[in-house]
Amino acid sequence: MTAELTDGTGSPPAEALLLDEEDTAAGADLKGKVREAWQDFARTLAAVLRQLAPGTILDVTLDPTASGTGDAVYEVRITAGESGELTALAVANALLPEGYRLDRNAVGALVALGWSPPGVLDSSGNFFGLRLPVSDSSRLAVVVSRTLRDVYGAPHPAFLTYEATGRDGDAVHIPALGAARLLSAEEVDEGGDEAATDRAVVRLGDDVVKLPLADQVAAVVATLLKTTPDALTMDPDGDIGIRAGSAMVFVRVRDNPPLIDVFSPILTEIQPSQQLYVKLSELTNRMPIGRLYCTGDTVWASVPVFGRDFQPTHLMLAVQVMTGLADELDDRLHGEFGGRRFFSEGDKPASIGKGGERTGMYL
Repeated sequence: MTAELTDGTGSPPAEALLLDEEDTAAGADLKGKVREAWQDFARTLAAVLRQLAPGTILDVTLDPTASGTGDAVYEVRITAGESGELTALAVANALLPEGYRLDRNAVGALVALGWSPPGVLDSSGNFFGLRLPVSDSSRLAVVVSRTLRDVYGAPHPAFLTYEATGRDGDAVHIPALGAARLLSAEEVDEGGDEAATDRAVVRLGDDVVKLPLADQVAAVVATLLKTTPDALTMDPDGDIGIRAGSAMVFVRVRDNPPLIDVFSPILTEIQPSQQLYVKLSELTNRMPIGRLYCTGDTVWASVPVFGRDFQPTHLMLAVQVMTGLADELDDRLHGEFGGRRFFSEGDKPASIGKGGERTGMYL
């Protein structure tokens, strides 16, 4: 007997429409985590849209700093109307610099999602337009999510920022939109002191706290693991340890420059070879963020997160990526190259020449 997902009305829930065959491929642990994040974003966005007061404007933007899109700003604006309708506007080519404009396939994808071309919807101007009743909030949330993900290229909701304003232009408080980051004046450091970059603001739910960078990192990891900072596993060097199946992931805070390194010793006691280097290069090119490399007889995976202007959601994404990646790759690479996984004592090290040395499992 197969259970069906429904929203209580006999229809599939709106966030289920975000799934596709590639997303549901067996064994795609990382894709599963990303898919869940987008589902959560769509679900929370739909709930927020149902509650927007007339005249409220909600802007959702692909963060150009985090995504590397430079001067190109990919954005969707949703306005709550007086008559119970929601009007959405999506950035079109007239507002994008050369080199970042949407190609014919992308424009076709927007139209297929339900957007009207620029100028067709009244007052849409140079934007793609879409107007739906509030009762279709779930549908609009899916359209917005797929626009940001599939057309504008957001790899994860953590790369999105959002801001809600009222008729008077003042900020309007709304619940969190999944892993997306709220823009607010509270996130700007006060006083302009030199220590501000190491004491940036961390937002956890509706709470805003100023902490040193190391404490911020501990708070974010603890929130992600649903525990408290005091309960985190920490080694003598201050690295936070997170078990991921047969792999171990560490989170290390560096002071100069401010940087958080999320890394894992994928395999140790391995014999480097040209075949291994080629494999690591190929895998790195396919990773959404981070890199794989070999030093000595240890294969490492690493995802850096900037500590300056620290964004908690970026650290959450790095941890989610690394925990899924490390647990999958240590098995795959061990089967091909031997060596030892962190939590598999039965592994046999790769054979090495006479006089060779093994690093063992260490940092």
